[in-house]
Amino acid sequence: MTAARPSRPIRLHGFALSGHCHRVELFLRLLDLPFEVVPVDLARGEQRRPEFLALNAFGQVPVIDDDGVVVADSNAILVYLALRYAAPSWLPRDPQGAAAVQRWLSVAAGPLAFGAARARIVQLFKLTEDAQPAIDRAHALYRQVEGILDVQGAAWLVGDAPTIADIALYTYTKHAPEGNVALDDYPKLRDWLERVESLPGFAPMQASRIGLAA
Repeated sequence: MTAARPSRPIRLHGFALSGHCHRVELFLRLLDLPFEVVPVDLARGEQRRPEFLALNAFGQVPVIDDDGVVVADSNAILVYLALRYAAPSWLPRDPQGAAAVQRWLSVAAGPLAFGAARARIVQLFKLTEDAQPAIDRAHALYRQVEGILDVQGAAWLVGDAPTIADIALYTYTKHAPEGNVALDDYPKLRDWLERVESLPGFAPMQASRIGLAA
């Protein structure tokens, strides 16, 4: 049984070009929950100001404020929203299903973050670091995901319905070409992206004309 809808809009503190923020915004839209975005200008260092650090001592977006309940970290926010407002299918309650979703949340925080997400950041902020290791990590991950989707013949990463695992991996995968990570060799992965995009309420993240997407 899910909780009642929020009594007031959920405040989402975020940055428009952050895939971490978009995964939270996307889930809010898919759940049709009222929310308002509070922009945090990372370029101006607003995430390091005392008023923001009071919300998240790590100085990172996104952060949500749900009528006084403050939750930071995109994956933690997905778990919170799923448990409080979503149907159980978004985050299975059985041990095996919950563990399967957690596996992908760990992938989102590890290989995805240090692969496709990092490669995109190098392009987006014009960093001087060599992006090739991040690009290589991205392709290693996508070869694995392609194989899993192919062998299992599955439409979604976990089970027969979309879960927060799909939401956690979607944005940085969709925008991987912005970090010079081509998705041409991953047809199953591209089909999965299209299934996420067909969900009612879906809204994309703003595209950046960089990398292969320039």
